[in-house]
Parts: sequence; C-alpha cells; structure tokens
Amino acid sequence: MPIYFEKQSTFKYKKMKYFVKKESIVREIWKNTDTVLLIFAGSAAEFALNKAVDWLYFTGKIPANPLERLFSTVEFAQKIVFAEEELALATIDKITQIHQGVEKSRGQTIPDWAYRDVLYMLIDYSIRSFELLERKLELKEKEEIFDVFLRLGTRMGLKNLPNNFNDWAIDRKLHLENDLQKGIFTIHLFEQYKKHLGNSRHFILLEIQKILVPKIVFKMLFVPSNFPTKTLLKLYKISKTLKVDYLVKAILLPKKHKESITNIGKYETL
Repeated sequence: MPIYFEKQSTFKYKKMKYFVKKESIVREIWKNTDTVLLIFAGSAAEFALNKAVDWLYFTGKIPANPLERLFSTVEFAQKIVFAEEELALATIDKITQIHQGVEKSRGQTIPDWAYRDVLYMLIDYSIRSFELLERKLELKEKEEIFDVFLRLGTRMGLKNLPNNFNDWAIDRKLHLENDLQKGIFTIHLFEQYKKHLGNSRHFILLEIQKILVPKIVFKMLFVPSNFPTKTLLKLYKISKTLKVDYLVKAILLPKKHKESITNIGKYETL
C-alpha cells in the first residue's frame, strides 16, 4: 500500500515541463499583443526584401491575404512559447512538415540561409519590439531569447546555427548584408499590405516599421519622414496605463480581425 500511494502522489504532483520556462523573458515578450504585432510588422518589412521571398508566391497564401496568414503564424508561435514541451515540439514538427510539403510540391529545397533568416528575424524583432515599447533588455535576457529560438531551429533541423548570442549578432549582420534585395515581389507585397489595411493604417504601419527595422532595411525600403511616431508611441503607453488603449486599437486595427487580435496571448494560460 505505501508504494501505491507514493506512485499516486508522484503522478499527481508531477511538475509540467515547458519548452519555455514560465519565468522567461520570452513569455513576457510574446504574451503582449502590442509586442507581438510589432514583431510581425518588422518581419513583414524585412522579409519582403528577402531573396527567398519568391517562396511566398509559390502557394500564394501570404500575398493573397497577409493579415490572415499573420494571425495563423502568431498562433503557431504562441503554441510553442506557452505550451508544455511535448505539445511545443509537436507544433515545431508540424511547421517542419508544412515546409517540407511545399518543397516537395515545388520540387526544390528552401535554402538553409532562408530558414536562418526567418529564425534570426524572430530573435531580432523580439528584442527590438520589446525595447521600443518597454525597456532595454539585459545581455542575459537577450541570450535567453537566443537560446529559445536556437532550440526551435535545432528541432527543425536547421544547419550552421550560431552557438551563442554574440555569434548570432555577427551572423545576423552578414545575413542582412547578403540576403536582401528590392524587387517586384517586394513592391507587390507592400501593395498587398496597403490593400488589406487601407491607406491610413498602412501609413501608420510604414512609420512604425521605419523606427523598428535595422538601418540597412530602412535604406532599402523607406525615406526619412518627420512623422512623430515615437511621441505617439509614448502617448499610446499612457493610454494603456489609463486602460483606454482598446479605443486606439479599435481605430488602428481592422474590425474583422478583432477576434484574432484578442486571441493573442491566450496560450499563456497553457
């Protein structure tokens, strides 16, 4: 009998293991709707320049409806960040299978550097978005962000990944210098962003992207402006303190995506 109760107790109180620790800065970043939207705003600008952007046009799903694909991608990402480890790994494997299916259909392989580019964007814009909205991150926090996405990339079987944050920063710079070009796909993607957002929302997106992206991306995509984006962000922070930021979101974000926006962060409860 004592053995039975010991086993029962062990089973009952077994500590759940998560892909990302509950106290991790990564959870703090990815539970925040505003930060997540900025991460994908920056990524949307940069990936439009990526030399492998033609892969988006093979299936046509992102160019046809970039906002729907955004929220689908957010859902995948948050399942990984907030889920128990086994479910998170299953989600990563599903993402890998989806990419392998696209490769098989096209009869080509997505370049290793293109996979790394996307992984590097998630690391970089997680840092940039949080620092823009909240505070400067400590080095150990940046290393923690890198570690989480390194494990994601390793699970996906990506090759030639850097071993630490410093090596990543060096490789990130090289990727930015070598993997970007402005072409017809770049122009078309931005036209699609404008089509689905409308003129005023698209203008605001561009101004936010200008203060978020690396200098090399800015130079390839944008021209300087005097629009007071940083001042407006400070006012938005005040609106959050006063708990009236929902009014700002209602104005800035399309109504038909209201539910998807509300759902950002729901996986934090997993």
